[in-house]
Amino acid sequence: MLKEKGFYRGINLGGWLSQCDYSEERLNHFITEPDFEKIASWGLDHVRIPIDYNVLENEDGSFDESGFARVEKALEFAKKYGLKAIIDLHKTAGFSFDEGEQETGFFDNDKYQERFYRLWEELAKHFGKDTENVAFELLNEVTEQRFSDTWNRISRECIKRIRAYAPDTLILLGSYWNNSPEAVKDLEKPYDDKVIYNFHCYSPMEFTHQGAPWVKNLTDTKTNFEDMDITPEFFEKLFAEAMETARNNGTSLYCGEYGVIDRATPEDALKWFKVINSVFEKYKIARAAWSYKEMDFGLSDSRMDGVREELIKYL
Repeated sequence: MLKEKGFYRGINLGGWLSQCDYSEERLNHFITEPDFEKIASWGLDHVRIPIDYNVLENEDGSFDESGFARVEKALEFAKKYGLKAIIDLHKTAGFSFDEGEQETGFFDNDKYQERFYRLWEELAKHFGKDTENVAFELLNEVTEQRFSDTWNRISRECIKRIRAYAPDTLILLGSYWNNSPEAVKDLEKPYDDKVIYNFHCYSPMEFTHQGAPWVKNLTDTKTNFEDMDITPEFFEKLFAEAMETARNNGTSLYCGEYGVIDRATPEDALKWFKVINSVFEKYKIARAAWSYKEMDFGLSDSRMDGVREELIKYL
């Protein structure tokens, strides 16, 4: 479905409107119009735009129109260069995939959940009419399995509310364990035929996150591609149950994040992208690489200059 809609090969604009210091310098200058032009020149068809709730809301939960204006401008830039866009709510009041954000309580707090619904209603009012160019992603990386049933309830109610304003917008929905493909099986059947199952893939973590200080129980040892058994069969086995669940429930899959940390060599990163891309292409899985710039995974960073021309063929 996503390929036909033009959301097939994309890239994340991480660290711009999320996971940042929220300074005017960052929000105004980290990503600018020429970046959209460059992404289009790479032959990609869409961008995933992670956005934290506090860019769109004030502390009391009222809406910050300057934040919505930033999203509007991003969508204008995307459209100008023939790119579609996914609005990804990367953090909501009371929940973040990153423990360091100290956002807690969302899954146990009706007020936080109502705030989440209201924010998505407002996003739908603002951006839900452009169904050809804009898709929604409800929430980035639910963490714990114990949230699964509650998340199914919350997501169903949220989609119901979105549909009052955006009846035809594509909606991406991920599961627990940080959008793990193994957790897709526990998502409820899609609310309607415009809901797509979403997963992330950084497997094997020992390679893609080598040396990452934020990952628990991961050694700082450098890992070469040749040291790992990273084959098409590895990813096919990893995705098999998610693909079957999607087929059985009448929907398709989207990989919203995948990539290799900058502690791996560019040459090794290229090898990993080639392998995972072969599986994406074989099974027509739409995707967006993490990430366009910096954020420890930047594909536009100067260190990737020697392999980028080849690598972008495998995004």
